[in-house]
Amino acid sequence: MITVSITTHQSLEKVWNCFNQPEHVVNWNFASDDWHCPFAENDLKVGSHFKYTMASKDGKMSFDFVGNYSEIIPHEKIIYTIEDGRKVTITFVSSNGEVTVTEIFEPENVNSLELQRGGWQTILDNFKKYIEK
Repeated sequence: MITVSITTHQSLEKVWNCFNQPEHVVNWNFASDDWHCPFAENDLKVGSHFKYTMASKDGKMSFDFVGNYSEIIPHEKIIYTIEDGRKVTITFVSSNGEVTVTEIFEPENVNSLELQRGGWQTILDNFKKYIEK
């Protein structure tokens, strides 16, 4: 399992909403400045799914990141399964005026663990930058 996390001084409500609402997701869900997230849809309920398109800004590459929800505890936890069968758990912990978002996910077998950790951490860092501006 790979773990990445961020801590912010934003409210739990803001963190939850910006993490899950498509109009916010498109502003932070990419791992480098030459990529973006031109499309996001999210039906945040157990048995439903999300779909985020990640694309290079030059238009040469894109892919859809899709997951199906198996557990949702509002403002606390989200568990989903990616299309390839890997599980992801996200927790939102509020304490002393801070919120820590932690993602724990099963690695895939193509890229190194370091590359996967780095990519997911960069996306989460982008999320933090977005909610703090």
